[in-house]
Amino acid sequence: MKLLTPGLLALMLALPSQAADPTTDALQQAYAPYRVALFRTNSQDRAEAERALSQAQRAWQQVSERFATSPPWPYAADTRFAATLREVGQVYQEAEVLVKAGQLAKSHEVLERVRDLLADLRQRNGVVVFSDAMNDYHAAMEDLLKDGPAVMTKPQGALQLMAHVGVQEHLAKRLVTHAGAALQSDAEFLAGLQAVRASVAALRAAVESQDAAAVNKAIAGLKGPYSRLFLKFG
Repeated sequence: MKLLTPGLLALMLALPSQAADPTTDALQQAYAPYRVALFRTNSQDRAEAERALSQAQRAWQQVSERFATSPPWPYAADTRFAATLREVGQVYQEAEVLVKAGQLAKSHEVLERVRDLLADLRQRNGVVVFSDAMNDYHAAMEDLLKDGPAVMTKPQGALQLMAHVGVQEHLAKRLVTHAGAALQSDAEFLAGLQAVRASVAALRAAVESQDAAAVNKAIAGLKGPYSRLFLKFG
């Protein structure tokens, strides 16, 4: 499991302001069908995956046609803006080929790059949206899903895991602080957020019990609530 460096911890603790510009709004609107495509390619339904991917591609094409040649503030000085939009489009094309070949799992992995490309685009232009908090939570969660069960088998494994439980709790709280007024007043969002925080609380209780089976179950239980929140709001 990756160690938490002081720089990474400082980044996680930062609470920057939210974005509010037409370009970012358009990017986020195109991000909604992307999330559906990501979700569908993680299933076994090829037809649904193709349909979702097609919708995501159309939404992205509209963004590219509107902004690629002349990006306004806060992206106007970004010399890599147009290239990033093209790269996202290329990722979609690669994912489409894989879906049509029935390779949904590989297509899903390819589509993950869109999340990283857009996060990097926002970061280098000083833009922060709710999706950034979701991405940070997801990254820490993926570390736990991958390495957590093995850590629990080591001497003092519960103590090592508890540090990561603390990080996951903090990142879950950031989902609250990074949510705008519209989300804060959305009952479905609040219910989904509560489910995420409950899954983290269950993980803490399991680690405190030092029961390896309970810990493994709680780690696996992080994914469902997050995925549902990401699909709708992430």
